[in-house]
Amino acid sequence: MMQAYDFTWIFGLGMVFAFMDAYGIGANDVSNAFATSISSGSLTLIQASIIACFTEFLGALLLGSSTSETIKGGILSVSRFVDQPEMLMLAMLCAVFGSAVWVILASKNGWPVSTTHSIVGAICGVGIAGFGGGSLKWEWGGISSIITSWFLSPIAAGIVSAILYTITKYSVLRRADSFKWGLRTVPAYFFFTAAINAFYIIYKGAPGTNAAKLSVGTIVGISFGIGAVFALFSWFFFVPWVTRRVKGHEDLRWYHVFIIPVLSKRPTLQQADTEMHAPTAAAAAISTPSSSPDDIIDEKIKTKEDLAESLESSQQDTDAGLNEISAPPKSKFSQYKTKAINAAMHGLRQDVRNLDSDHLKEVHAAAILYDDDAEYLFSFLQILTACMASFAHGSNDVANAVGPLASIFDTWQTATVDVAGKVPVPIWILAYGGVAIDIGLLTLGYRVMRKMGNNITYFTPSRGFCAELGAALTVLTCSKLGLPVSTTHCITGATAGVGLCNGNWRAINWKMLGWCFFSWILTLPAAGLMAGLLFAFGSNAPNFIRS
Repeated sequence: MMQAYDFTWIFGLGMVFAFMDAYGIGANDVSNAFATSISSGSLTLIQASIIACFTEFLGALLLGSSTSETIKGGILSVSRFVDQPEMLMLAMLCAVFGSAVWVILASKNGWPVSTTHSIVGAICGVGIAGFGGGSLKWEWGGISSIITSWFLSPIAAGIVSAILYTITKYSVLRRADSFKWGLRTVPAYFFFTAAINAFYIIYKGAPGTNAAKLSVGTIVGISFGIGAVFALFSWFFFVPWVTRRVKGHEDLRWYHVFIIPVLSKRPTLQQADTEMHAPTAAAAAISTPSSSPDDIIDEKIKTKEDLAESLESSQQDTDAGLNEISAPPKSKFSQYKTKAINAAMHGLRQDVRNLDSDHLKEVHAAAILYDDDAEYLFSFLQILTACMASFAHGSNDVANAVGPLASIFDTWQTATVDVAGKVPVPIWILAYGGVAIDIGLLTLGYRVMRKMGNNITYFTPSRGFCAELGAALTVLTCSKLGLPVSTTHCITGATAGVGLCNGNWRAINWKMLGWCFFSWILTLPAAGLMAGLLFAFGSNAPNFIRS
């Protein structure tokens, strides 16, 4: 019989593999969520990465579920492991290993895959290896639901996003003086965006505030209240700020939006640029109106002579110095420091927008462009949507990596199996997963970002905003209806739906979409095969009998 704290090696490896799985989540799920914001130019890669680090980590730490389903959707019952708790530890170890390897491999190749489906596929592989195919739930609510989501998620999100973009196109972008119409409608957009994302966070993310404890009507009321606050902020702060910045060309920074009602008129951008290049005091003295022409000429000659003499003296000193000594080589510490900085920043110094790609020129040329000032209004809305979606993502999907680890940890401590299928997740495990997600995004996230966004269709802020909001709205609606969907699949379908609104099928990179769909199909069997083979090897290996 297993005793508490037996098989510590499984817990140790579980820590490593769970970190790998969370790393893959950051490199894949988080990256394809932010790809639209970067592709549209609303955020740079560094800005998106910094924002995502905070939102993902805080979402995982503060709103990470207090319980995490170790066996997703009842696919495999933990009651099968009651007599041998150590086998549940081994099963979860193999599952998180199979999921981690597949997600990291997919991220390395830039394939956007569902990390939820990856861990489910790994658990399926473990179940088949341990108890046969009959032990799995193949009917609706199990494997069949996942297969259905491959088609349901992208189509539903594509339709919703296309509807949102069509409304935006005809109500704002195609109007005469579209910037004016954008100012009129932007408070409504702020209300709608904030309410949708607030509902998503409360309903799906925050423990103790979901539908089990709060009625849907209460959640809707709270969400509408949050949306109203954002709408009022937009009307009294954002609209005056963006009007003065875009139309008045005032030199305003982002933080001025919070004090714009009391902020006096500032210099225009042209005036600020002139002041930055103002002449020096010596030059100003030369050009004073009180000086006579002869004085000015003499001063200029003197200035030129002084400059030539100074340059000649400087050159002589330099030559003398070079003859005596040479520049000392960099110390090994400096060399290692430079290499470390370059390695750390490698993932943030990548071009992921694909604007200069030769094979995408035809795709980008098929996109219809609208007024830049009107598009600028949607940049802030897109950033808001990306931040809230990232926060909610951190609170939800971190469980894909730390759920199996929590199961291993609980079994290791108690030497028993929680037959309810749920185990408490300590705060340190949530933080551990949040850190791994951030590292995955910073170091490998650029590969998935490069394959998404502008690589599928040309993005502007309005298109990116509608795609992100459409994906979030689809996840909300389908979750309420009990239909299985994936956030990865939704954002991919939303991207295609917005691209088709150009009215030209050439505005979509169909080859890339085909690769995305192919990677979705591969996820379940690939993760399942790796996890199943490892579990079969470990569970059936010969064992020494202890004397």
